[in-house]
Amino acid sequence: MIWDPELEEMERRKAFALSMGGDEAVARQHDAGRLTARERIALLLDEGTWQEIGTFTGAATYDADGRLVSVKPANTIIGTGRVRSRRVAVEADDYTIRGGSTEAQIAEKWEFINRYALEMRMPMIRLVENVGGSVRLLEKMGRTKIPGYRMWPLAGMLGYVPVVALVLGPSAGLGPMKAASSHFSVMVRGTSQVFAAGPPVARVALGRDIDKEELGGAHIHTEESGVIDNAADSEEEAICQARQFLSYLPQSVFGLPPHRPSDDVPDRAEEELASIIPRNQRRVYDSRRLLSLVFDRGTLFEIAPAYGPSSITMLARLNGYPVGVIANDPYRFGGGLTRAAAEKVETFVDLCDTFHVPIVNFVDQPGTVIGLEAEREGAVRGTIRLISAIEQSRVPWCGMIVRRLFGLAGTSYGRLQGLNLHYAWPSARWGSIPIQGGVRAAFRRELDALPPDEAAERLARLEEQYDGLSSPFRTAEAFGVPEIIDPRRTRPILCQWIEDAYAVLPEQLGPTARTMRR
Repeated sequence: MIWDPELEEMERRKAFALSMGGDEAVARQHDAGRLTARERIALLLDEGTWQEIGTFTGAATYDADGRLVSVKPANTIIGTGRVRSRRVAVEADDYTIRGGSTEAQIAEKWEFINRYALEMRMPMIRLVENVGGSVRLLEKMGRTKIPGYRMWPLAGMLGYVPVVALVLGPSAGLGPMKAASSHFSVMVRGTSQVFAAGPPVARVALGRDIDKEELGGAHIHTEESGVIDNAADSEEEAICQARQFLSYLPQSVFGLPPHRPSDDVPDRAEEELASIIPRNQRRVYDSRRLLSLVFDRGTLFEIAPAYGPSSITMLARLNGYPVGVIANDPYRFGGGLTRAAAEKVETFVDLCDTFHVPIVNFVDQPGTVIGLEAEREGAVRGTIRLISAIEQSRVPWCGMIVRRLFGLAGTSYGRLQGLNLHYAWPSARWGSIPIQGGVRAAFRRELDALPPDEAAERLARLEEQYDGLSSPFRTAEAFGVPEIIDPRRTRPILCQWIEDAYAVLPEQLGPTARTMRR
């Protein structure tokens, strides 16, 4: 074979690439409880589908006669493969080579795969683990550089293809940027940390030692900051979450979410739904249990469960069709809308609208959370942004009012412009203000003038009177609510609606007028 020498050199160079940072560096990675970049790729993709790009990129060493001695591979691995038979693009930081330092990376390589995903219309998966920039590059370059990557379609691609980021180790600088500029992100408890700058830089800036877990562990970013959506207990679980998330979304905005045959009958009517909402509105119930009784069994996938926990955001299926699910959790702030909850739901609405996933909103909204802390964090501003996101959306929407609907946040039950499809359960109550607090406020002077026993009796009579006026049937008489339904009919009704929703979705294919708010 006349090209044997070159083919042999290819195999030799490939061996250098597969060795990554060398045996010692790989051992250190394993000792830290983390997989290597190539092991992660093998777990992520369907077996035998990996096609690497840029295998031979790296820093080569030659002898005096110009013969190859060794190659230090680039610390970013890129390529394409399949997840559940669907094509995806992959970018993986190799921590075994200079800690995946962004200053040691060849930026053109990971910029290329992001551009490939965008132009070939396929999901982009980032396996993130790097230490960020390094001042040691200054010695090599002999100069500094202005931050930024002109060839990286950072925000633009969010409006075209699904982007998933898995933070699988310590990540600073560019790593958090890659993770946060995604539609779905996961980090691993205990072994993954995310920070704008790591403990050494923070120590100089703040004058005190900060542990990397304290600075940027999973509890910080999935519960408090909202930078990362979900946490996992292992890399394997994080990868499973990524694969499941993608199963609900199309390849790009130019396709429909994938339908899967369901073995769950569409006319299933659960008896438990008739009594799941307590008559006493001060009592709570399990929202996630309610949702499990309505949607296809085993298909609920929650996003950002620990951030803004008074609101629930999930992907699920109805008769095999992907659907976005919003609900309130009465166990947290009574289900009221906090700034964090509003931000979470706003992002979720943008996600569903971008990728043509119809939305069902199970409403038990007592209103925007009140109090000093809520005012300081700007709960009202968050509410307005959420309402704006809903009104700007185009995707089919169905509201299901199961209990309360009050105040400014109550406006977010559905899209008021155009077709405002919503149903109510008999347990639903709504208005500008709840009856209990509203009666007390409206009749405060009269009640204050009465002796305590008489005031309590008068208040009870007034609340009973106004509670009768708040019956959903009174609203239905004026067609203020399209229909009041038996809760047990919720799944059959939604399974009929989802067929109508998917029938009109082809008219919406393509990018939205705006990209994701992130």
